[in-house]
Amino acid sequence: MREIVLDTETTGLDPASGHRVVEIGAIELLNAIPTGQTFHVYLDPERDMPEEAFRVHGLSLEFLTGKPLFSAISAELIEFLDEAKIVAHNAEFDMRFLNAELARLDLEPIGGHRVIDTLALARRKFPGASNSLDALCARFGVDASRRTRHGALLDAEILAEVYAELCGGRQAALIFGGLAGAASGAEALLTRRPEPLALKLSAEELAAHRAFVEDLGAKAQWLAYMQLPAAAAE
Repeated sequence: MREIVLDTETTGLDPASGHRVVEIGAIELLNAIPTGQTFHVYLDPERDMPEEAFRVHGLSLEFLTGKPLFSAISAELIEFLDEAKIVAHNAEFDMRFLNAELARLDLEPIGGHRVIDTLALARRKFPGASNSLDALCARFGVDASRRTRHGALLDAEILAEVYAELCGGRQAALIFGGLAGAASGAEALLTRRPEPLALKLSAEELAAHRAFVEDLGAKAQWLAYMQLPAAAAE
């Protein structure tokens, strides 16, 4: 299943008051594992930057002036999101802003049926507790030391780890190095069975398979996953 963990930074709290999106960060998950594919952009808001918002994310008008307009990146964003579920913390905030930006361009809004709100998940799991992203990081032991200020891509990376915990525990391969890293995590899982299953292949079948793998070369993926017991090599 493909999901997109997403976060935004804005000039304020209400798009109806003229506030705009200034940063979008998104990370692709495939079956709950980051693939290494990301979407990240800073945007020119075409307006001033209130001091209160600047204190949150540190994005000044001077820095943002000349960055792309939302209209310039909308097609790329829509293509990246595609039909995936969208995971966000306090998702109503992010979706209001994104849909307001899409509405300015007469583009179709993101439907609520596509959205997974990790704040709502956390409130159901920990009723009455603080469920801010920082609080969840502390609760789950997710390292948020890099989060000195809000940043859309960094917050999306951190949220991906929190989301994995909310869904039942961090995946062994939950790293941001791409599919190669995910394969390493899978290798670790393959070595955790306390006692190996009994082999059901004949010696001839094992020998034929070993010869086939050798023909694939030294970089064959089978070499990372298949460790034949010593008895099988005899």
